[in-house]
Amino acid sequence: MEKYKYQYLQHFFKFGGIELTKTKVNKSIAEINDRIKRGDAVVVTAEEMVEIVRERGEVEAAKEVDIVTTGTFGAMCSSGAWLNFGHADPPIKMQRVWLNDVEAYSGVAAVDAYIGATQLSETRDFEYGGGHVIEDLVRGKEIKVKAIAYGTDCYPRKELETIVTKDDLNQAVLCNPRSAYQRYVAATNSRDETIYTYMGTLLPNYSNVTYSGSGALSPLHNDPNYETIGVGTRIFLGGAQGYIFWEGTQHAPTKAMGTIMTIGNLKEMDARYIRGATIEGYGTSLYVGLGIPIPIINERVAKTTGISDEEIRVDLTDYGVPRRERPILKEVTYAELKSGRVEVEGKEVPVSPLSSLKQAREIAGILKNWIEDKKFFLAQTVEGLSTDQVFKPIKQIAAAPVAKDLMTREVVTARPSDSITSAAKIFAKRNFDHLPIVDEKGKLVGIVTSWNIAVAVGTGKRKLSEILTSKVIVASEDEPIDAIARKFETHRISGVPVVGTGGELRGILTSEDLSKLIGRRRR
Repeated sequence: MEKYKYQYLQHFFKFGGIELTKTKVNKSIAEINDRIKRGDAVVVTAEEMVEIVRERGEVEAAKEVDIVTTGTFGAMCSSGAWLNFGHADPPIKMQRVWLNDVEAYSGVAAVDAYIGATQLSETRDFEYGGGHVIEDLVRGKEIKVKAIAYGTDCYPRKELETIVTKDDLNQAVLCNPRSAYQRYVAATNSRDETIYTYMGTLLPNYSNVTYSGSGALSPLHNDPNYETIGVGTRIFLGGAQGYIFWEGTQHAPTKAMGTIMTIGNLKEMDARYIRGATIEGYGTSLYVGLGIPIPIINERVAKTTGISDEEIRVDLTDYGVPRRERPILKEVTYAELKSGRVEVEGKEVPVSPLSSLKQAREIAGILKNWIEDKKFFLAQTVEGLSTDQVFKPIKQIAAAPVAKDLMTREVVTARPSDSITSAAKIFAKRNFDHLPIVDEKGKLVGIVTSWNIAVAVGTGKRKLSEILTSKVIVASEDEPIDAIARKFETHRISGVPVVGTGGELRGILTSEDLSKLIGRRRR
């Protein structure tokens, strides 16, 4: 037993390849639970702990404080719920199932299904999705269920429509593959246009910044070594008690971006902490309230729970670049982000949170009250979480094509001072629809289409400078074709000039080029 205990502690007391030092203060989970039972456990929130550690140091803080409560409330897209409907008469093996027109995954047993938070309604699009279904279940609302099946000897039924509430379900279990990022990047946008992302609406030319997470209250930032957080940890989840059952997907502790898998009884949860959401132009999600009690078993844990917003740094990332590795502009602290303004490229811009600090504080406070009222006890972990897991990208057997792979490099151009008549002759001779307009240095200044020429006839206008479009949607040479196709769709255009970093024209890409690529893929 002692050998096992040593190995277990050894697992926990390594982080980033460094042996963690012997401590002066040592408490067990059982000892702290005994103090909860007696009513003399000292419980503080993570924000309160910052001041205690700052004023008294980690050793004295560890002697004085038993538990630090944390909290976060934000969009957790990797969320969903397992539901069991019970058997119909005659029985049906659900091949496909919809809840309020939102399809749930049913590729398991006959009447089990998993409703994912980001699945969209087939009739209401971004307005309603799986996250809203989950909130409606928590609120006790009626949910329309439709199922179809192929029929078997033991499950002969092929169709079913009914109405259920959470009380009609045998199980309704919130089961989230990825929750409570330790921290997340802040986002901004370098493009000349507004973009819509899971980080919210990002205005053009670095005009705003968004961020997520609760900073000093962040559950995983208060125990980054995972000394007390692991499989079996009891937590606050959606207004009820839940558990951590594994490391979360995309768990990346070496980059201070750890995550957890969480589970809890949806029937016991409170809709104040489980909210379906629509993120404009992106899709649906589920806002989840989550808090973890951190037992102060030693001064090392006391020190990490004393982390302040000034000490937590995140990358300010340019979401205007549609690549896996986006440019990082600078580092910013949560203190800066929470101030409401940060400096980007020499100018101060407004900052907006995507999570609720008010509700994060509320969750930490509720968890504190539950413990003080002897309604919540700590759970001993049965296995630790990885401290060296590395998050890898998907294996791709072929590189995705970019603009320079498909663009026409020999581009016919014109100058702003050229006549409309000369441009009309070019269109007639070349049989294309887009004429880039460049200055004497070859820098793109506008574009003229065959439609512009047709409209200009009879207006008395003579020069291309009078009819050109100066605000041009462009692409860079390394921009993925998928992102360019999105531009075509969003802006209802059929071609884009491809430019270098200085705005010089490098080529042109049209919808016809994309059609040829699609044709090759299909062959």
